[in-house]
Amino acid sequence: MYLYFKQYEIIMASIDLRNTVREYIDKADIRLLKMIKALAESYQNDEQELTLSEEQYQMIDKRKEAHVNEESNTLTWEQVKQNARNASQ
Repeated sequence: MYLYFKQYEIIMASIDLRNTVREYIDKADIRLLKMIKALAESYQNDEQELTLSEEQYQMIDKRKEAHVNEESNTLTWEQVKQNARNASQ
């Protein structure tokens, strides 16, 4: 029951937010409309950039396989921090 109400709250909040944004858009001047358009385009471009290519997936698989087979050099978190400290000196 809690999950149902929580999801209902999220849906209603989303609807309220959409309505509020529509009100702003309906009253907006050209400057605000251009900003909203740029924001939407930037958001869409960010979403597209998050997708990995097949080549990138293959590289990740090769690195994972090398790690599992202990063919790669790994460092502990402490070693990584120490290396970063040493590099900044």
